[in-house]
Amino acid sequence: MAHTLRTMMAGVGFLFAVPGFAHHSFSTEFDKSRPVMLAGVVTSVLWENPHVFFYVDVADSEGKLVNWAFETMGPNGLARMGWKRDSLVPGDKVIVEAYMAKDGSHLADGRKVMLSNGKSIPSKLRRRPPGPPAP
Repeated sequence: MAHTLRTMMAGVGFLFAVPGFAHHSFSTEFDKSRPVMLAGVVTSVLWENPHVFFYVDVADSEGKLVNWAFETMGPNGLARMGWKRDSLVPGDKVIVEAYMAKDGSHLADGRKVMLSNGKSIPSKLRRRPPGPPAP
């Protein structure tokens, strides 16, 4: 009986530990010293946990299209910031403020998306600077 209970407890502990290993911090994958602004056309948007990804065709220095992947918050976080599933759709012309991946791939941490109509939609929360709490 005690052995069965220990086995069950270990299994439950494993279930709670796995998501912690699967998730990553910003500094693990992205380089805050390498901000970038990229302009292009949205090719797809994937609303999935734990992060929403959107893809943009961007012309490189030679005019060749490169498909960039931008990671954002999860669906619930974006919804709390005012995003809807149709806030960004394939065909939208955008400018994206982001931080490049450390590995040099065409992956970036998308921070703000500016649409061709001038509307700007943040995709990450901005932390307030330290100081007294707001009244």
